[in-house]
Amino acid sequence: MATIWWREIIRFLRQRSRLVSAIAQPLIFWLLLGSGLNASFNPPGVPEGTSYIEYFYPGIITLALLFTAIFATISVVQDRREGFLQGVLVAPVSRWVIVLGQALGGTTLALLQGALFLFLAPIVGVPLSPFSLLSALGVMLTLSFGLTNLGLMIAWRMDSTQGFHAIMNLILIPVWLLSGAFFPVSGVPILLEWVMKLNPLTYGVAALRRCLYFNASIVSEEIPQLTLSLLVTGAFCVITYFGAARTAYRRPNVA
Repeated sequence: MATIWWREIIRFLRQRSRLVSAIAQPLIFWLLLGSGLNASFNPPGVPEGTSYIEYFYPGIITLALLFTAIFATISVVQDRREGFLQGVLVAPVSRWVIVLGQALGGTTLALLQGALFLFLAPIVGVPLSPFSLLSALGVMLTLSFGLTNLGLMIAWRMDSTQGFHAIMNLILIPVWLLSGAFFPVSGVPILLEWVMKLNPLTYGVAALRRCLYFNASIVSEEIPQLTLSLLVTGAFCVITYFGAARTAYRRPNVA
């Protein structure tokens, strides 16, 4: 398991284009959209005086976690094509352990990427207490693990990187946009509101928002409470891990 985890880290660090894009894309989103929409941002349910850059901040951290965690799992498809995965699967190691090693690799990468954005908080005027920092890192760790497992559930079914990218691009942005990261749940049409409430990422974003702005007036009472958000996010981690492991077991042919 440790070997698989370390291999994921080394592979990512050697691919500088992935490293740069994983940082640059969320940062560009944050700066451009945050600056462009700041003047007109006044949705219902958000406390008066909240800037869009402040509101968008937890969402952009989530986007960094999402992109890094999901696209780290493309290594499953690449390992299958290169023959490495076949060698791992014939070893006397349970596939539950193999999947866990892959998941921990993606989780580590996503957490490191998210931490870079977390430490930008003072620059944009978001105060972080030690409690806010540690609790936010805990939420990010949990969310990264769940998102990596979600990517593994898809990657273990894919035979080509093109197919993986197509499915992920179809899923990723809508899931993120409908998580409360880009705009709040309040004030949207009822159908869209229910879609957002059923989206597990909504609760990850809400937990991160409540940790970052703990006891601050910027947090609307309309977003899910911290306890509920943590429970849903934890359940998401467990379900996706078991789903990824079962998918790996159901695919004996890895050629």
